[in-house]
Amino acid sequence: MKMLTRRFGRTRLEMPVLSCGGMRFQHSWKDGGDVPEDSQRNVEATVERALGHGINHIETARGYGSSELQLGKILPRLPRESLIVQTKVSPECDGAKFRETFDLSMSLLRLDHVDLLGLHGINSREILEGALKPGGPLSVARELQKDGRCRFIGLSTHGHCDVICDAIETGEFDYVNLHWYWVNRSNARALEAAARHDLGVFIISPSDKGGKLYEPPDKLARLCAPLSPMAFNDLFCLRNPGIHTISVGASRPGDFDEHVCSLALLPQADALVPQIEARLNAAMEEALGKEWCARWEEGIPPWEAVPGEINIWEILRLSNYAKSLDMLAFGKMRYNLLGQAGHWFPGKNAAEIPDLQRALSGSPFQELIPAALREAHELLFDKPVARLSTAD
Repeated sequence: MKMLTRRFGRTRLEMPVLSCGGMRFQHSWKDGGDVPEDSQRNVEATVERALGHGINHIETARGYGSSELQLGKILPRLPRESLIVQTKVSPECDGAKFRETFDLSMSLLRLDHVDLLGLHGINSREILEGALKPGGPLSVARELQKDGRCRFIGLSTHGHCDVICDAIETGEFDYVNLHWYWVNRSNARALEAAARHDLGVFIISPSDKGGKLYEPPDKLARLCAPLSPMAFNDLFCLRNPGIHTISVGASRPGDFDEHVCSLALLPQADALVPQIEARLNAAMEEALGKEWCARWEEGIPPWEAVPGEINIWEILRLSNYAKSLDMLAFGKMRYNLLGQAGHWFPGKNAAEIPDLQRALSGSPFQELIPAALREAHELLFDKPVARLSTAD
């Protein structure tokens, strides 16, 4: 089938609803060095498969190890006018360093411009404020835009919804890369803000951070039938017209196939998705209790306001899905990052639980949550795991 496209907000780019994310096909998370021939062949075959499906948005970042280097061996051979290329540069630096890093990205990609330049990791208010300073990263990005080296400027974020909304409300950005999928709808207000400002919306990692859906537990697979969990999540996201593209973090050419097949069912999404959601919600209520499912988020303070900086909301979210839908592998993958990934995945785990009564004074489950956190730690803790881009 012909690839579906959506207008990418005020950029007016015709964006394919599936994007080729460049975070997982690279040879190494380390920068530089030799790339084995088989790894390069795999990257090129993956990009070619994407283009064969009509997926012409290629997304990468300076922080993705050898990704830019390897893409730079194929992108210059392709018709530039048919591609939408996005790279991302960290704004945690001064303007001069931002420009230097962007120049390195361009030399590796072997392109004279990118269509989309993202400020990578606007994950806290401090990073946002630093990016907006006169002469800072955003100012430099604007200069690069005037020079024709990037067409549109956006941000990527793993931050709290309040920070994302504040960034959108500045009016400075043309698009946003953020998280939103069935197992995490906490950025709903940010989607609304993006729609008001006509921003393009790119969903980060819907199949991995959206539930490790490429390796679903049997219970989740049964409840999502006749769809696969991955196809269900694709339809869940794309039935929202405010979402313009979702990332396929492909590590090999075949990783696109199931996503592409799911698009044929998009016209039926308004019938299929609510039926599956009802089954999933019923299974969660049976395992956790109806009142808990309806109200567990009420009165949960942000991790910064919790003694010991425990990320209560995230821990309970992961525990809920692990206990009710058998999403244990996903829960462990995320839980063991807590305390290891800085502002990309902030807060700490529940290894040590101080007195939380005051912090939980607004929760209807004030008395139950400390025990729930201890249970979650016993269920999910394995060993600390470093974020991929910082792992050895």
